Order: sequence, then structure tokens, then C-alpha cells
Amino acid sequence: MADIPAPRKSNTSILNSLAFRGIAYQVLLAAAVVLIGWYLYVNVNANLERQGIATGFDFLTEDAGFDIGESIIAFDSSQSYGRVLVAGILNTLHVAIVGVFLATIVGVLMGIARVSRNWLISKLASGYVEVCRNVPVVLHVIFWASVIRNLPSPKQAITPFDGMFITNRGIIYPIPEAHGIYPWLGVALVLGIVGAFMLGRRAQKRREETGQYTPTFWPGLGLILGLPAIVWLAAGAPLVWDVPSLQGFNYKGGSSLTPEFVALLIGITVYTGAFIAEIVRAGIQSVQHGQVEAARSLGLRPGLVMRLVILPQALRVIVPPTTSQYLSLTKNSSLGVLIGYPDLVNVGNTTLNQTGQAVEAIAIMMLVYLLISLTISVFMNTYNRLVAIQER
Repeated sequence: MADIPAPRKSNTSILNSLAFRGIAYQVLLAAAVVLIGWYLYVNVNANLERQGIATGFDFLTEDAGFDIGESIIAFDSSQSYGRVLVAGILNTLHVAIVGVFLATIVGVLMGIARVSRNWLISKLASGYVEVCRNVPVVLHVIFWASVIRNLPSPKQAITPFDGMFITNRGIIYPIPEAHGIYPWLGVALVLGIVGAFMLGRRAQKRREETGQYTPTFWPGLGLILGLPAIVWLAAGAPLVWDVPSLQGFNYKGGSSLTPEFVALLIGITVYTGAFIAEIVRAGIQSVQHGQVEAARSLGLRPGLVMRLVILPQALRVIVPPTTSQYLSLTKNSSLGVLIGYPDLVNVGNTTLNQTGQAVEAIAIMMLVYLLISLTISVFMNTYNRLVAIQER
């Protein structure tokens, strides 16, 4: 029997295929977006030229002509707009990173407290969540700024312990004087954290293969704290404190946290922590109660039940919405402009007003926040995949 040739696909069938139409629609949509963007760009440039406003980013090399209250990098008014924007970006990252860390601690503790069997602890945690979650974040920031402004002056400072002072000019505290061994302490700390992580992964793998539980908390803590301690002791245990002291109307020496930074940090931390607490509570309660009872019947202590049974399953519920809270906290840091904290929005607005480069200044701010948000999303999505329960 002669072979029957396979029918050829006609052009009509290709045009009607879902794959072709999907690609075609995406190409048309991308072209439309590019055309609209080009139209807006040309229109904005034409309007700026009619008003005699120069465009471009050449202003970044010009002298800023203004100072900012605090900066992680050295900055003065004789330096460029580009440098002051970098200082604002670093200030934003500073308060955002510390805020995410503290909000996570507050949220996890309050979320666990919400489901506690202790009536008083549960009600206190519920009160914190309901009050802080239902007050706008801008009021949180303004409230804490007002509280700090009403603290005592430097001469009547609150002294929790010798060398630390809480005043209306910030929190002043002692710090160790610089020494060549301290960078090596940082290296030892990183190695200790990596070692503790590997120890935990090995214990987890052994538990999955044999069912035998190996305690890792104290050995891991020993690695994290022990390696830096060994390096420090080997170098002769150098430690000299730079203690602040009152000289005139302010303190000299040590280090300090400005009132604006503290107010903004507390405001966004307390607000975001309340939302994270509700996420943690929902994640814990999403675990079937039968699994908790089964773990208790095996003789596991409450702490181990929470760490080995509840949290690993709750994380798949907790991590995705917590990512959104981290993004919100980072963007809420822009409220520092209300209390004078020199974040990106604050210095960006000053740059915009002095140079008239509105489009460029706003574009820089949008791009920076976009990059920060995408970085947080990538990191949290990666972490979510790592902690996801693998089906067997």
C-alpha cells in the first residue's frame, strides 16, 4: 500500500492556532506600550523646551548646595546632587533593613502569642494587633516623633545604664573603638552562621532518613558565637569602649540614633509587625489540629512541636503575604519626609525643587524603589521555594 502523505498545515490553520495568536497579541501589546511611551517622552520634552527647562541628568554632577541631617557616607553641601541622592538611598535602605528585621521579630512573637493558651498573653497580643493595625501608618510615625520630641533634654537624659542616654536629640550609646581584629570577627561570624546552617541541614536530613532527632540549637549557637570569641581571644581580647559624655549642650563620643530615624523606625515597625502577627497567626491555625495532637502523643515538647511540626507547614501560608508586608514597609519609609528624615524622597524632593528636573528626579526615585522591591521579591520567592514542603 502506498504511503499516504501527511496533510500540510494551511496558513489559515496557523493563523487560527492559540500559540500564534498568543505571540501576536503580546507583540502588538508591546508595540503599543512602546509607542505610547515614545509619545509621552516626545510630548514632555516639547513642553519642557517651550518653558526653557533643560532635560537630562547633567544636574547630578552639580553642587547640591544643601546639607542633610544624617548620612551613612560623608556628605556636605559642596558635593554633588548625585552624592546626596546616594546618601538618601542608603538612608532608605538603612531604615528599611532594620525595620524588616525588627518587624519580623515583633510579628512572629505576637503571632505566636495570639494563639497562646495563656489568656492574658493572648489578649495583650490581640489588643496590640487590633490597635496598631487599625491606625494609619502616617499617624504612627507622627505619634512617635511627638513622643521623642517630648523626651528630656541632654542635661536631664534618661540613662538605662552607664554610657547610654535617651534624649530629645536621639539615643546616644557607647561603641567599641576601632581595632584591626574586628573585620576578622565579622568573617568568623559569617563562617559560624554558615556552619550552623549546614549543621541544621545535616540534622534535618538525618531525621528524615532515620527518624532520629539531633539537637542543633546549642551547637549552632556555639558555632555562631564561639568562632568570633576564639578569634577575639586569640588576638588578646582587645576591647576599649568609646563612651559618650556631655560636653556643653550635647554629647561627644560614642554613636547615636537621630530622633527622626528612631521615630520612623518605631512607627513602621509597630505598624507592619501587627500585620505580620496576623499572618503568622493565620499560618499557625492553618495546620490541622490532628497533626499537633499526634506530635504531642509522641512526647514532643511544645517548643519542638512548634518548630518541627507547625512552623514548617505554616511557612507556606506565611511567606507570600509577609513578602507584601516587607514591600509595604520599604515604601512606607518614604513617610520620613514628614518628620525630616533625609531618605530618598526627602532629598529627591529638595533636588527637584532646586534644579527643576522634576521628570528626572521622580524617575530616579521610582527606579530605586522598583529595584528594591524586585530584590525583596526575588529573595523571598527563593526562600519560599527552599522552605516549601516537598511532596513524596
